[in-house]
Amino acid sequence: MAAFQVSDEILASVVPNIVYWVYSWMYIALGSCDNYRLHPKEDVDEKNLVTKEAVIKNVLWQQLRQVIAYLLLYKVTRKDDDSIGQPSSFIVIATQFVVAMVVLDTYQYFLHRLVHQNKFLYKHLHSQHHRLVIPYTYGAIYNHPIEGFFFDIVGGILAYVVSGMSPRTAIFFYCFATIKNVDDHCGVLLPGNPMQLLKNSTAFHDFHHQHCGGKYNFSQPFFVFWDKILGTYMPLSLEKKAEGGFEARPAKDSKE
Repeated sequence: MAAFQVSDEILASVVPNIVYWVYSWMYIALGSCDNYRLHPKEDVDEKNLVTKEAVIKNVLWQQLRQVIAYLLLYKVTRKDDDSIGQPSSFIVIATQFVVAMVVLDTYQYFLHRLVHQNKFLYKHLHSQHHRLVIPYTYGAIYNHPIEGFFFDIVGGILAYVVSGMSPRTAIFFYCFATIKNVDDHCGVLLPGNPMQLLKNSTAFHDFHHQHCGGKYNFSQPFFVFWDKILGTYMPLSLEKKAEGGFEARPAKDSKE
C-alpha cells in the first residue's frame, strides 16, 4: 500500500485546484439564488467582456503553472532532518496560518493597488481581470498570465516561506485561501456563509469591480487593514432590491 501513498507536496500542489472547481460548481448547482444575488444572473453573459470558455482555458493554464511552481518550491525547501513528519502543535499551525494570511494580504494589497494606479500596468495586465465586470466563481483567478504569476504564484510562495509552514499545513492553507478567493467572486450572499462575516467579503470585492476600482478597496483576500491604514477603504451598506437580491452601496459615512 505504501507504493500508492501520495506525498504532502503533491497534495498541496494539486488539491487546492480541485477545491477551486468543486467549490465553484457548488454555487452553480444551487441555481439562480435570485434573492441573494448582487446582480441578475443574466448580467454575467450580457455585461462581461470575455467568454466563459476563454476564462476556463485561462484558469486551467494558471493552475498548471501553479502546480509546477509549487512542486519546485517544495523540492527546493525540503528539509532532510529528523523533524520531517513530526506533527506541529495547534498553536504553531494557527500562528503559521495567521502569518501566511498577513503576508499574502500585504503583498497583494500593494501589488493590486499598483496595477490599478499605474496606467500602463492596468491597461496591459490588470484590465484583463476586470473584463469580468460581473464576477463569478470560476473566474476568480482569471488574469493576464504575467499578473497571475506575480499575484497568485509568487504571493503563495511568499506566504509559505515566511510562515514556515509544512507542505501538510500548506494543503489546508491553500485550500482555505482558494475557497475565500472563489467566494469573493461568487456574487451571491448566501445566509449562514461564514465568509460574509468578514469585511473583506463578496460585496467588498464586487464593489471594487463595479465602482471606483482605481481608488478604493484593494485588499484581498482576507483582511482590510491596509485599506483602512492607507485611506483606501470604502465602507459599504447592503440594500435589499425590490426585484430581489442586494445592492452594495457606499455607507452614509463614507468619503463619497
